[in-house]
Amino acid sequence: MLGIIGGTSLLFSDLPDLEKRIIHTPYGNSEVLCGDIAILLRHQHTTPPHQINYRSHLAALAILGVTRIIAIGSAGSLKRDIPPGSLIIPTDFVSTTVIPSIHERAIRHVHPGLSIDLARSLHRIVPDARYGGVYVQTKGPRIETVAEVKALSHVADIVGMTLASEATLAIELGIGFAAICPVDNYANGLGDETLTYQHILDYAGKFRERTDRMVRDIVKELA
Repeated sequence: MLGIIGGTSLLFSDLPDLEKRIIHTPYGNSEVLCGDIAILLRHQHTTPPHQINYRSHLAALAILGVTRIIAIGSAGSLKRDIPPGSLIIPTDFVSTTVIPSIHERAIRHVHPGLSIDLARSLHRIVPDARYGGVYVQTKGPRIETVAEVKALSHVADIVGMTLASEATLAIELGIGFAAICPVDNYANGLGDETLTYQHILDYAGKFRERTDRMVRDIVKELA
């Protein structure tokens, strides 16, 4: 089964007509839209990034039988040649925060990172996206400082607050995981605008039709 995880970028989208279910897991409860596919909105009940129950979310998808996940995660650009409005399919990630584990009491020798074959399939579905690059996850909920952005730009191309946690847990559960990131803004210090959450929401609304089309194409090709 295909699973789709979305956040701010899906707030304005017309999602498929699916049954809303509460999935009970050992780590808590998660709300999932279920049918031939499963869609999970990560910021359930406006939960900020640093308080998202990633273990419950990913466990819920595993319980439903999801074997592949495409995550859509809004990001900020750390490079001037990646302007707002871009789509990026990252192929690796860095995390500056603690990532949860399903198996907290044991070191798990699992393949870290993203599922490259699935990322390549995603690029064939969304060919106008830029393939490759490194996503760095920060803790949130605050936006990164100018100094932090300068440091992060040496190791990554885009910055967000969610995907590394989701990818790590998915791979740990044996679920293929790839992501596509709509770039909503230049990170702090790279652009002339003062970054606010409203700015991110405005960009999500601006590209609603593109997001709707992208979700439809992903479901058509991968479900």
